[in-house]
Amino acid sequence: MDSRSSTAPRQGPLAGIRILAVSQFGAGPFATQNLVDLGAEVIKIEDPTVGGDVARYVPPATNDADSLYFQSFNRGKKSITIDFRSSEGVEVFHHLVEKSDAVFNNLRGDLPEKLGLTYDTLQKYNPAIVTCSLSGFGRTGPRASEPGYDPIMQAMAGYMSLTGEPDGPPGKAGVSIIDFAGGYAAALGLVAALLEAKTNGLGRDVDVSLLDTAVSMLTYFGSWSLNTEWQAVRTANSSHQTIVPAQNFQTSDGWISIFCAKEHFWKKFAELIDLPHLITDERFASFAARYDNREILIPILAERLLQKSNDEWLLRFRGIVPSGPVNSLSEAFEDEQIKARGLIVDVDHPTYGPIKQVASPIATEGSNQAFSAGPTLGQHTEELLRDLLSMDEVEIKRLRDNGAVG
Repeated sequence: MDSRSSTAPRQGPLAGIRILAVSQFGAGPFATQNLVDLGAEVIKIEDPTVGGDVARYVPPATNDADSLYFQSFNRGKKSITIDFRSSEGVEVFHHLVEKSDAVFNNLRGDLPEKLGLTYDTLQKYNPAIVTCSLSGFGRTGPRASEPGYDPIMQAMAGYMSLTGEPDGPPGKAGVSIIDFAGGYAAALGLVAALLEAKTNGLGRDVDVSLLDTAVSMLTYFGSWSLNTEWQAVRTANSSHQTIVPAQNFQTSDGWISIFCAKEHFWKKFAELIDLPHLITDERFASFAARYDNREILIPILAERLLQKSNDEWLLRFRGIVPSGPVNSLSEAFEDEQIKARGLIVDVDHPTYGPIKQVASPIATEGSNQAFSAGPTLGQHTEELLRDLLSMDEVEIKRLRDNGAVG
């Protein structure tokens, strides 16, 4: 019988893939969380001498080295505590490498080589092992040995110069967009290398940096800046750099976002706000004309949109003009589309009780099935040593007594 015709539930596409993760805080755990949500087994290696992942202690909600911040990035993972300062601990790690498909880290760029986490070091234990590094500045270059975090990358890559009101100071995005984009980039690179390894039996290094990711996402801004005299500026009401109208507008009771990225959207928009004469006005007859005359057009539109509520305008625009409310987080989580897509999942936690978390955006059969809580520190140490590495109780006790594992 063809397995494809089976009625049994399918597993996620990464089922059977085992990834060792030497990572902490946000960007790295976010990368591997998405791999877990696609079916991979992720074994989180934590340092017992420092209390494990620093994310366990991030407020506002912390509970015995198990914060909600930590839970948001580590659902469905396993935790083993290994001290890399111990030769026996390193030996345990190498045995895990023999039985795994990839080693992921989000350490400082100079540390993977120093700690023996590169393909050059690990290939003798497993020629097919994929090693992926996600760092602030990458493994090469003059800043490779420096720590790097999301706000620093937003500053250095020019994002802050574009964010905020024109008369205000530079600002960062409200969420850690570079951390999470870097996580996606690293996950993509790791999966691409795994695909090759499954084909030819050889692993490789994958080197991803937060700064590289930030710069790569400048895309058309980069093209315009590098090849013309155009310069990006902070724009009022989160408006697009060149498309008009494409921005937030205040209504009688809130704010809405409008994006007229095509001429027919602009025409429908003008009709629906009862200003059809704007369509035939030569000053607004094209993308270029509206941009050149934006200081005239935007006040006209802004005054009109103030005359009705969010709901009234959005009901008119829905399905015709790209638009949406400027929601608070609580309003976003109540949005009918977000609910319909199943983006909020319920997880049972042994001490917090039922908690809600945000799922992976990748929807495919068998994905988003990791409903178990993030692990306590070293929760799976004994299980992995016993069941995966076939160690007996005497050997496990010796490793614990020697401090090789927590």
